[in-house]
Amino acid sequence: MLDHRLGRWAAGSLIAAVMLAGAAQAAPVANDRLAQAIKVYESSTAGGEDDDGGGSEAQRWRLPPVGPEADARRKAKLVEARGLLEGLDTKGLTPDQQLTAQLLKFTLDERIEGLSFDEPRMPFSSDGGFDVTLLYRANGMRLKSEAEAAKWLELLAKTPDWYDANIANARRGVATGFVQATPTAQSVLDRARRTAATPVAEEPLLAPLRALPASVPADRKAALIAQGEKVLAEKVAPARAGFVTFMETEYLPKAARSLAAVDLPDGQRYYAFLARRHTTTAMTPDQIHDIGRSEVARIRARMQTVMTQTGFKGTLPEFIAYLRKDPKFYATSRQQLLEKASEIAKRADDQLPAHFGVLPRLSYGVRPVPASIEKGYTTGRYFGGDPKVGRAGGLMINTSQLDQRALYELPALVLHEGAPGHHTQTSLAQEQTDVPEFRKGLYFNAFGEGWGLYSEWLGEEMGIYRDPYELFGRLSYEMWRACRLVADTGIHWKRWSLEQARACFTDNTALSPVNIEVELARYVSWPGQAVAYKIGELKILELRKRAETALGDRFDERKFHDAVLLQGSLPMALLEQKIDAWIVEQQKP
Repeated sequence: MLDHRLGRWAAGSLIAAVMLAGAAQAAPVANDRLAQAIKVYESSTAGGEDDDGGGSEAQRWRLPPVGPEADARRKAKLVEARGLLEGLDTKGLTPDQQLTAQLLKFTLDERIEGLSFDEPRMPFSSDGGFDVTLLYRANGMRLKSEAEAAKWLELLAKTPDWYDANIANARRGVATGFVQATPTAQSVLDRARRTAATPVAEEPLLAPLRALPASVPADRKAALIAQGEKVLAEKVAPARAGFVTFMETEYLPKAARSLAAVDLPDGQRYYAFLARRHTTTAMTPDQIHDIGRSEVARIRARMQTVMTQTGFKGTLPEFIAYLRKDPKFYATSRQQLLEKASEIAKRADDQLPAHFGVLPRLSYGVRPVPASIEKGYTTGRYFGGDPKVGRAGGLMINTSQLDQRALYELPALVLHEGAPGHHTQTSLAQEQTDVPEFRKGLYFNAFGEGWGLYSEWLGEEMGIYRDPYELFGRLSYEMWRACRLVADTGIHWKRWSLEQARACFTDNTALSPVNIEVELARYVSWPGQAVAYKIGELKILELRKRAETALGDRFDERKFHDAVLLQGSLPMALLEQKIDAWIVEQQKP
């Protein structure tokens, strides 16, 4: 899973030598209006909802504005930008400008509709939220000078205002009944308590100061660290303690008793919107649920076949129980788990040129999930890098509870979160040239998570799975995503209990009990996100099969992957248009 921001085609064509006079005259007007709409939209996100510190240099040192007034300003700009696109004559635009207009329209419509639900009233989930924003930003932060260290300290000093604004949003949620379910509220409270109790020596927020380069004199480095400890004691610690008190006394007692998003205010309309948002399709929750059940049956049949290849003589449930318990399938130290992940990453790197025509320039590293948040955190995640500020991408591996981190699942995890998965996709999008800035950062869940799951599938062609156990691990991960379709819609649309949702994972995957519980907690607290993976992957596989059938021996896998990735993240309908146009182009003599 990519931790981000909410999200990043154009078929080549020759411009006709002769154009209608009207079209020729319309082009500059259309260009001007499109450019103005882009400018207004990008001004709505500068320091706003998309700002996680991975954007511009200025964004590294500020926190996004929070609260109803900021949301109202953001909505006004989004509506203004959308108005500029109304009646836009696209006939005089280049194909790439047309794509830009389509992407901007889709994005604006989705965000304006999303704002109607006032989602900031729920500013945290089981494994994310405003309370970990600075922890995420600290991870991979490289301070290159005293001046940058001073900016980091100034940012940390703003922690109280940041907490106050987000807690005010959460209070509005309490007052209106738009709140997380009790299990989620309890997990957030537990996380807040652990974070508040972090020893100074282990404080992630001070790590960037402790890692200052040798060019900073030792006495100045020591002074800056001391300043950091002072800010921590006087600003950060009281804010964290206040959040604990708020969760204990105000939020948890008023948390929702139902797990289902449909039981929130206007919940049926909200969850139907979430299904459309995360799949970028018009699919209904019931359609998504049925696809999930079909995929569970298909994948289970192949898992049975692969199990027999291991020589195991028992039933599939017995094989899964064996995989969960045998110590040979688990690392014995945190370092060993990181090293295993790193070795898989380099084997994948070795195969990438054979499958991709264009690869990103940005590298990525394998890092542990910070100890202060590892409990209750997913088994792995990707954080985007930024070459402008010297930050590589980060494949985050949860190194806690080693008896729950199966090695046979590790290749699929690394392929999904690293390369050719999230790192390759988001970095290529970021490295686009001659496109508006907003397109570089767009991220549609069905595209990004679908590509990550497709990358796990591609690992078979790349030769990454070295034995039937690792291949079974891939299938278990694919089954995990199929069960997500069933469980997410089951919980939030059909009002399933956790026990009903849990059954799909325990009966059909080799996921460890801890991972299953962490994932269930995430689905409860982040409705709809989990359905993106399978829907996106199935569309990419469908388009690949379409291309292979149409092109036969002329199908080039490397060119296909470039066609999918090189113009950034796309909604499913635009991706389909893109690949259909690419197929036609490839069929030309």
